[in-house]
Amino acid sequence: MVHASTLSETVFKSNQSKGKEEGASITWGIENDLLQKILTIYPQTKYVLKYNTKIGKKQNKSNPEKSPWITEDDISINKVSYKIKELSGGESYVYKIGVDTGEKIIWAKEGKFTAERTWGIFKLLILIGALGMFIFGMKIMSEGLQQAAGSRLRNMLGSITSNRIKGVFTGFGITSVVQSSSVTTVMTVSFVNAGLMTLRQSAGVMMGANIGTTITAWLILLFGFKVSLDSYAFIFIAFGAPLLFFSKGKVKVWANVIIGFSLLFMGLGALKDAVPTLGPDSAIVQFFVDFKDVWYGPVMFVLLGALVTVVIQSSSAAMALTMTLVGGGVIPFEVAAAMILGENIGTTITAELASLIGNVHAKRSARIHSLFNVIGVTWALLLFPYILKGISLFINGDPYTDGSAANTGLAVFHTAFNSMNVILLLPFVPKLVSLAERTVKSKGAADEEFHLDYIGTGMMGTPDLSILEAKKEVAKFGRITSRMSLFNQQLLTEQNSKVKTKLYRKIKKYEEITDRVEVEVANYLAKVSKGEMTEDTAKKVRSMNSIVNDLERIGDIFYQISKSIERKEELKAWFLPVQRASLLRMFKLIDNAFEIMCENLDADWDGVSLEAAKEAEDLINTKRNKMKEEYLSNLNDKDFNLESGMIFSNLFSLCEKAGDHIINVSEAVVGEI
Repeated sequence: MVHASTLSETVFKSNQSKGKEEGASITWGIENDLLQKILTIYPQTKYVLKYNTKIGKKQNKSNPEKSPWITEDDISINKVSYKIKELSGGESYVYKIGVDTGEKIIWAKEGKFTAERTWGIFKLLILIGALGMFIFGMKIMSEGLQQAAGSRLRNMLGSITSNRIKGVFTGFGITSVVQSSSVTTVMTVSFVNAGLMTLRQSAGVMMGANIGTTITAWLILLFGFKVSLDSYAFIFIAFGAPLLFFSKGKVKVWANVIIGFSLLFMGLGALKDAVPTLGPDSAIVQFFVDFKDVWYGPVMFVLLGALVTVVIQSSSAAMALTMTLVGGGVIPFEVAAAMILGENIGTTITAELASLIGNVHAKRSARIHSLFNVIGVTWALLLFPYILKGISLFINGDPYTDGSAANTGLAVFHTAFNSMNVILLLPFVPKLVSLAERTVKSKGAADEEFHLDYIGTGMMGTPDLSILEAKKEVAKFGRITSRMSLFNQQLLTEQNSKVKTKLYRKIKKYEEITDRVEVEVANYLAKVSKGEMTEDTAKKVRSMNSIVNDLERIGDIFYQISKSIERKEELKAWFLPVQRASLLRMFKLIDNAFEIMCENLDADWDGVSLEAAKEAEDLINTKRNKMKEEYLSNLNDKDFNLESGMIFSNLFSLCEKAGDHIINVSEAVVGEI
């Protein structure tokens, strides 16, 4: 016999709740035999549900009328669930479910839930934040992998020969390692800018990077959707965080890789939760459905994908967002595939932006990347319906109705498209290079100056012939270095702060160029030295090594001069007119020495005379001695500004050192090293 007085909360075998958008779903369970016994005695038995906010529950204890419990007291005994609607999104609630026999209400243990917010500005910000965490994690992981790989990635990229297939594999390998096609393309553009890689070589690398970036889609699919690594992210961080306290740099780098990897998937998990759950009749879903079948629909969604990628500056993040929207049923499979094509175009903006500060060759390299992707998307759009049908044959499930199958289809589509595009366009690399050269016009010598025009990563048939090309490159190197003197002279007289800032940047850029050119010429000469050489050729190789070393030192000195002038500006230590005029006369003597040096570099080295170069050096030394005497005599003047005087002394000393290296170049030309 079951009596109401003998029943307790243990009558309920289950009691669960789940928050929904501005609502909740409550489920419960009572053993069927027990329920039948209760109904036999109390046939009018029904369920009662009451709920309140957490804050309201506390207020209700002190003042029941202020925050009353909301009660649903007529729930059929045949039900095992109940949906609560019209709650405050983001609010935490408590509830009780009970059995009302008529004599007594037997309450289950109190439960709680949090009502989710409806899609609006708050959830939009959460989505943007989740996307930001994904990008930040990708950035930290990518940078950590680059540092962990060290210089090997650059050596790998720099060792590419004219074999474009090897370039494809190199681009694929680097992108697969660092998980960022942008890193590979920007690195490639910088190599082209420095003259360390030709346009044809860069084309192969760009193509390989496009295939390498498809690895990201598979990682997102396998670890973001299939396994959901965000559940284990804190465990990964628990292993990675202690590595931050190690003194060895490599260990710390791997800590960044692990933590970045964890943040990436935490962001992806939050992204999945932030995407709105929309029904098939919602306005957004209907918009995509309505336009997916019209002839211009794919083109429109390609542009949408490109726009998304340009805005968030990460094709990986755009891919993650697209796959999340497909998984949530917000966009159809066809729309997502078109957006992925657009993301391939949008990612080219990174290389284009990187090339803006480079020379014409860097701009052409970025243009090749853009042309490659645009041409690929064009043929893919023409065959779009057939490609999608082909993809659906290779995956389990229907990508048009199943979100999981759709995401697998997107990963397959991304890989297949980029691989096919490389196979189709690889034979046409010379045509792409020619098209890039026609579409990006040179602005003259200033635009070409940072490119190694006469030597590349390969060399000519014999060392004796190769040395002639190296000589031309060394002569050009001398002219580039001489321009730094003019920039510093402008700094001494320029009053406009914006112009000064540009000059400081330009001098810094030229100093970096001298470093890169020295390394490349030295590497080239090292290759030349491996062949059979005449004594005269061996002598010229030694001379050129000495010359590029001196020219690089001149670049360093002029950069130091610019920093001294910058420090003078910061200290507000002004030169007297006589000091400025004296320095400008010293620079004119330096320019004269540069002119003689460049003439010697351009001439037939066997017929060069050192007489003019030594005279120029003597004039620089004499001027330095005179300026030093003036400086020392001014120290006794009580009105003399010591700070500006010290900078003045440093500047003419650095000029004299530059003069020493200039004469060293001419001496190396005639073999006096």
